[in-house]
Amino acid sequence: MASSANRIRTSLNSLLSVRPSFPSSRLPSAARRRRLSTVAASNPDAEPPSSFASPAEEEKKKKDDTIYLKKPSSAAATRDAASVTMPMSSMTGSIVGKRFYKEVTTRLADDGNGWTVMLDYRTLKTPSKRLLKLPNPALAKAIAAEWEYQQADGIRPFTMPLMKLACTALERVPLTRAKIIENLMMKFHQDLVFCRFPGDSDLTRGVLKRQEEKVDPILDWVQSEFGFKPVVYSSFFGGKQDDGLAKAIENVLKKARDCELAAIDAMAAAAHSLIIPLGIFHRRLGIEEAIELIRLEEDLQVDRWGLVEGGHDVDIADLQMQISSAAVFLGLSQL
Repeated sequence: MASSANRIRTSLNSLLSVRPSFPSSRLPSAARRRRLSTVAASNPDAEPPSSFASPAEEEKKKKDDTIYLKKPSSAAATRDAASVTMPMSSMTGSIVGKRFYKEVTTRLADDGNGWTVMLDYRTLKTPSKRLLKLPNPALAKAIAAEWEYQQADGIRPFTMPLMKLACTALERVPLTRAKIIENLMMKFHQDLVFCRFPGDSDLTRGVLKRQEEKVDPILDWVQSEFGFKPVVYSSFFGGKQDDGLAKAIENVLKKARDCELAAIDAMAAAAHSLIIPLGIFHRRLGIEEAIELIRLEEDLQVDRWGLVEGGHDVDIADLQMQISSAAVFLGLSQL
């Protein structure tokens, strides 16, 4: 019996000594939690490593990730030692680590071009280690407020939509501007506001009347703003708008600044519409009006058949967050 126990103990020790070659993010959730708990217990002030690495790599990572809560000596106060990089995992819904800073402030960039966010004395950077330079102090303070909101037990990037949009505007838009505009224009002809119910039925009672009441004023605005009357259609596959209208819309997108285009793209993805974010961009629509237009048909169905908890309510909250944060980011970037 004792011999069997010794053999089991020896086998377990051998397994525990093996270093997996795959990153910890691919470990089963229970195993990952056990590993992180072990790390936290051995060093409660340390952030959990993101992957297994050689001792030399771990030492280099520790050196790169060192974050001082006190100002370093003048000899160590280099540019790299005076900044902190937002990790790539900030684009996901996970918790990226403990709050490592005490104070969040904003200041004018060193070159006088734009505003930056400071975590203690360190300047915040994007995931690709580009300085997070914002067009005005209002947007910088709003992003600083998102960082100030973070709790001591962990940084939750999914509570920082303005930070995410800023990183998109600085990193993605300059490199893929033409592709973003192309994708938006490809979906333009299937815009939500151009789709009209063919008529009333038992399932769609009141929808057509509500569309005429809420959507027609937006179509009138499109005609007066861009000089072309939109075509409404009842086909699920959309229709074809006048080339002049499409060209006018495309010109607006081409002239938009990076922050503006990032916000328009984010709202268009959530709304299944380009006209609605352009209405916000031109200050024709407010946030609540935009959300009402996006949910027009579904809200009528909810009113008639009832709200599904864990379904409709989650969708509504998610849409409100996406449209509101992008609209606020757009407004602040235009100050």
